[in-house]
Amino acid sequence: MLTYSKPARKVVTSHLHIHLTFSFISITYFHSPQFTPSPQIHTFITITNPKSFNSMDIFSYFTTSNNFEDDDEFEDAGDGTTALTLIADAFEKLSDSMKNKNYASFELNLKPFCEACSLISILFGSLGIAFKFAEMEYTSKVNDLCDAASLYGSLSKVIDCDVKNDSVKEAESLSRKLRRVRQGLDLVRELFQNFLSTDDYSLKEAASSAYKEVCAPYHTWAVRTAVSAGMCALPTRDQLLLSLNETDESAEIEMRRYIKASLPVIKYIDNLYTSRGITLDW
Repeated sequence: MLTYSKPARKVVTSHLHIHLTFSFISITYFHSPQFTPSPQIHTFITITNPKSFNSMDIFSYFTTSNNFEDDDEFEDAGDGTTALTLIADAFEKLSDSMKNKNYASFELNLKPFCEACSLISILFGSLGIAFKFAEMEYTSKVNDLCDAASLYGSLSKVIDCDVKNDSVKEAESLSRKLRRVRQGLDLVRELFQNFLSTDDYSLKEAASSAYKEVCAPYHTWAVRTAVSAGMCALPTRDQLLLSLNETDESAEIEMRRYIKASLPVIKYIDNLYTSRGITLDW
């Protein structure tokens, strides 16, 4: 049976708890007697009896238009600066700071990284109900990393600490949250590339292909099936451009800027793991 709680509150659980995360959905079994959701998550789904799980319930949740109120369209700052411009600017600054640097010795500071990543939430919010949980969970993980900035300083020190404690892949480790944020960045990069590949490519096709490439390899059949249903709730290509205050031409400029600038950041994060003998298959 699906039970809904809004706003989120502490619940006693050893149940199968489904989080629709920045990679849409991750299924986790919580064994602790109590679980307190992050404050950014105002709606969550608990399956009180895993044996009664019916994937159609998730389909219904995703495709029901009244689950969330419509978000306001992004409004620019009055000087023509749009969400896509802000995102592209932020990642170009990160990329520029990494130019001609040796990944093995370069330290990317958490604070500017998190400030840039937080802007991606604007885009997730423009993608409608299909990305609502992605927006909330992604924002939660970015905020957790941001909160840790004063303690760790850089991304590499976050991973070094978890390596020392043998907790890199644990559910609440910062290294795992960084890995998920990195997937969010790559998902957007792949989405933009698909979106720009042809004018005939619908947003649903672009997003579905991006998900299949970036996130699907790490998800179960149930998750992949639910995501497929959620894609039906995506806005049209024109609706997305309208919500972002962009034209086809202006969106292409900013998306290509992000695609180019985000790639070295993504590669740098991957190198933080692989250089420490940590595989990327999780």
